[in-house]
Amino acid sequence: MSKYRNALPQLDGHVFLTDGGMETTLLFHEGFELPGFAAFPLLEDPDGRSALRRYYETYGRIAVNAGCGFVLETPTWRANADWGAKIGFGRDALAEINRHSARFMHDVRDALEQPQSPFVISGCIGPRGDGYRADTQMRSEEAAGYHREQVAVLAGGDVDLVSAATMTYAEEAVGVVHAAEEVGLPAVISFTTETDGRIPSGQPLREAIEQVDAETNSRAAYFMLNCAHPSHFEDVLRDPGEWRARIRGLRANASSLSHEELDQSTELDAGNPEELGRQYRTLREEVPSLTVLGGCCGTDHRHIEQISRHCVQTTE
Repeated sequence: MSKYRNALPQLDGHVFLTDGGMETTLLFHEGFELPGFAAFPLLEDPDGRSALRRYYETYGRIAVNAGCGFVLETPTWRANADWGAKIGFGRDALAEINRHSARFMHDVRDALEQPQSPFVISGCIGPRGDGYRADTQMRSEEAAGYHREQVAVLAGGDVDLVSAATMTYAEEAVGVVHAAEEVGLPAVISFTTETDGRIPSGQPLREAIEQVDAETNSRAAYFMLNCAHPSHFEDVLRDPGEWRARIRGLRANASSLSHEELDQSTELDAGNPEELGRQYRTLREEVPSLTVLGGCCGTDHRHIEQISRHCVQTTE
């Protein structure tokens, strides 16, 4: 059974780390091909499984050494029906790979978790469409139906929560929260933003969070931001209000490039790890609710080490 489903420890105010940019690390540092930018097929290959275990263990040890918690995200961001079909995974194969991902995370947790460092397993789901654009949108009811199957399989694998990463419009996020509620899982919604701080649909971040809360009776456990650089949204986060305290997590890009520029880039922009750590510290000073800290595109263990140095070792 899930250890933390009914009492997520990352809600107690202490810092929890998570991993960095999995797909960019596997592509640019490990040399794997990732059709559809999907990491989950690596679970079917011995070399891929070994690389994933090394990846998670590297980040997990950073958290253990810092004496803080860690959120283990399954490598299933692309393991939904539309993206799975594009790379040759049918319904049954996707269900099995999502179950496999949950089992894999339990094995990693069993190997690394310490009393002072709880490891929370999050079933990661991604958008039905592109994570950078909101050109095809569903109504919230349709989104709930679309994501329900993956959420239910992950729940059956005893994950502690599900996290919907790189959400581009509010209605899909609402659907994810409803789908998770149906199977008794806490849900985390992570929006991405453009360089102007708005989510890709054009809606202001504050309005998107308030819409999701209004249409779900605030059922989301918390909100996050991912796949954007701090310079893209730091001004937006200065807008006071109850909405801001709902944001507990941050997985920023290493690069300050826009989504369009990143899409067209053939080289990895790893930015400056130490500078990113300082930017996280500044954001935490302005938004104290930010306690789940990791990275997204272009980040690796160096960035998480700096985030730990600036945000964990100086505050706990």
